[in-house]
Amino acid sequence: MSSGLLLGVDEGTTAVKAALFDVELRAIAEARRPVPVTHPQPGWVEQDPELVLQAVVEAVAEVLEHAGGREIVAAGLDHQGESVLAWDADSGRALTPVVVWQDKRQLALLAELDAAGDGGQVVERSGLPLDPYFSAGKLAWLLANDDAVQRARDAGTLRLGTIDAFLLEHLAGRFATDLSTASRTQLLAAGGRDWDEQLLATFGVRREWLPALGPSFGTLGELRHERWPVPLPLAAQLVDQQAALAGSGAVRAGELKATYGTGVFVLGRTLEPVLASGLLPTVAWAGPGDNGQIGEIAYALDGGVFAAGSLLDWLAAGLGLATDAPALAAAAATVPDSAGVMVLPALAGLGAPWWRPDAHGVIAGLHPAVRPAHVGRAALEAIAWRVADIVAAIASVAPVEQVRVDGGLTNDETLLRIQADALGLPLSVGRADTTVLGAAMLAGVGAGVFADVEEAALRLAQGRLIEPSADAGKRAAEHERWRAFVRGGYSLLTS
Repeated sequence: MSSGLLLGVDEGTTAVKAALFDVELRAIAEARRPVPVTHPQPGWVEQDPELVLQAVVEAVAEVLEHAGGREIVAAGLDHQGESVLAWDADSGRALTPVVVWQDKRQLALLAELDAAGDGGQVVERSGLPLDPYFSAGKLAWLLANDDAVQRARDAGTLRLGTIDAFLLEHLAGRFATDLSTASRTQLLAAGGRDWDEQLLATFGVRREWLPALGPSFGTLGELRHERWPVPLPLAAQLVDQQAALAGSGAVRAGELKATYGTGVFVLGRTLEPVLASGLLPTVAWAGPGDNGQIGEIAYALDGGVFAAGSLLDWLAAGLGLATDAPALAAAAATVPDSAGVMVLPALAGLGAPWWRPDAHGVIAGLHPAVRPAHVGRAALEAIAWRVADIVAAIASVAPVEQVRVDGGLTNDETLLRIQADALGLPLSVGRADTTVLGAAMLAGVGAGVFADVEEAALRLAQGRLIEPSADAGKRAAEHERWRAFVRGGYSLLTS
């Protein structure tokens, strides 16, 4: 087995990445396929599920060409969490687009549910705020508004689920998901191990439409496709941010990871389910028990910034401030400050710990001396302060000793320096691909290559440290100024 390889497949919001690693978790090869994201109406965010499936097949096929005849001893699949779709059980054909986690079409439905008096019990039972971010509202909207979904419901052939369940039905012949995914749907009670009957009834979702729940790693079946030379033993299946938590090495209480991509998602391990204002109690991963059942559960606290890379993309391409996001970030490095400009990065509402789905983006403090570089700098500062909001909320209920950062945006040194100063904590900068690495690493745990998650994490290389330079008094004052801006900004521009 020492000569075998581990495969990670990361089904992210804008691209699918597949990568091979040896059993020391050293990268061997990787492949990437972009997947378009569309916005057919204001607040709607969609993808074509067939293009997602195609991207997975092609990325895996390409990376397997570099295996050099070595055995793939385990494969792990992570996915974009709260995004959902419906498909037909008989044909496997998708009935709807993928409704992406950023989608807001169900705001009115959730408001009606809240007005009817059900919102409070949903929040209390699930531990999650009543927000369109989660899967349950999206599924309820499809059931209420999509004709194809209703016909399949009436015919008894309806499948509802997250993207991993769709992929597994096509590639493994299994209709299943894991407990970490269920903890993101708002259809699982906090600390629960199965779909919650009360939450299902509230959202009008039947258990038989949903995938079976299982562990996040273990013996989970085989992935097969005619494009691939061999079947692939599936040994891990979980949400992308939980995979990044493992791949960052932040597997012990007191360690946080922040992954900077389309958004920024901060997770920290906890010893048990923790309910904290503005944060999400979530399952980090669930180990296997007897007969493929769910065994020991690892928990975490989560907070998301819904626009980070997408904010820079929009400022660059949408407003024409630069040729692309990297060019805008490079321009931001040429100015010492934002010249008083402040940006509220609420392109998809405000996530943790504010939870204002009706908020819109704001650019404030404009004057004749402002140039695109200043707006770019303000955007980087906004991302950093939004992460600081979440870390401060976690620190109020659990110890925080270090923050490990990863993702494509961490290639920008200016952002890293701003972030360390905003947090007042050292940043451990890991590799940009910890998500796909975490999927492969947990597959290794599931296949018995590693004894447990902690033992696997010892194989990970240490990241370089970035120390903060701002003094504590200045940091506190600037954070309070930021909080005041957020409170004022979203009150001015809400739908």
